[in-house]
Amino acid sequence: MVKFGKWLGGGIGWALGGPIGGLVGFALGAIFDNASIAVQKSTSAGAHHTHSTGTQAGDFAISLLVLSAAVMKVDGKTLRSELDYVKGFLVTQFGESQAKQLLQLLNDILKKDIPVYDVCVQIRQNMPISARLQLLHYLYGISKADGDVSLKEVQLIDSIADYLNISGADAASIKSMYYKDVESDYKILEISPYASDDELKKAYRKMAMKYHPDKVNGMGDAVLKSAEEKFKSLQEAYERIKKQRNMN
Repeated sequence: MVKFGKWLGGGIGWALGGPIGGLVGFALGAIFDNASIAVQKSTSAGAHHTHSTGTQAGDFAISLLVLSAAVMKVDGKTLRSELDYVKGFLVTQFGESQAKQLLQLLNDILKKDIPVYDVCVQIRQNMPISARLQLLHYLYGISKADGDVSLKEVQLIDSIADYLNISGADAASIKSMYYKDVESDYKILEISPYASDDELKKAYRKMAMKYHPDKVNGMGDAVLKSAEEKFKSLQEAYERIKKQRNMN
C-alpha cells in the first residue's frame, strides 16, 4: 500500500506494483518524507495489480522515468541535454520542488538494470492507448534532445513501441515528428503519398480524432502540451500536403 497523501497531486496506483515498483520502491522511500511503502516486487509480466484504479498523473510520471532511464543509458552515456529535456517536462508538469525530487529518483533508476519488456507489459496492461502514445512521443523527444540521434536509442524506442502494443503506423507517425524525410508529412498522417484527396481528408479526420488533446485530459499540463504539439503537427502536415496538391 502506498501512502503519500497528495503526492504529485495525481496519486500513484498500479505503478508501485510489478517490475516498476521493484525498481523505484526503495528509492521513493528514501526521497519522500513520511512515506510508507510496501510494494509488490513481482517480476512476472502478467502480475495482477489489485490496487489499480486507472492511470493517474503519478503513474504516468513513474512510467516515464523508468523508460527514460532505459533510453538514456542504452548507448552507455547519459547526456546533459537529455537530463535537461527530462527536467523541462517535470518542471512543467509538477513544479520545481517535485521535479527536483523526481530527478533524484531518476538518478537512482539510472543505476539499475531495467527489464524493459516487463516494464512495458505492466504499462500496457494499465495505461490507456492515448497515454501510451504520449509516452512514446516523449521518448523520441529524448533521443533527439541534443540533435545527435543515437541509433541504439532509436532502436530501443522502436522496440518499446512494439512492447507497448502501439501499431507500426502510429509509431511511424510519432517518429516522423522527430526524424524527417521527404515522406514525413504522409507518415504523420499514416497514409501513402499516392492516396487520393478524399482518402487524405479521411485520414486527417481519423488522426485528428485519435490525437485530440481531450483524449489525455486529467494527465497533467505537460502531457496535455505534448498532445497539443502532436495535434498541431498533424494540422501542419495536412496543410503542407494540401498546399502541395493545390487542395482547397
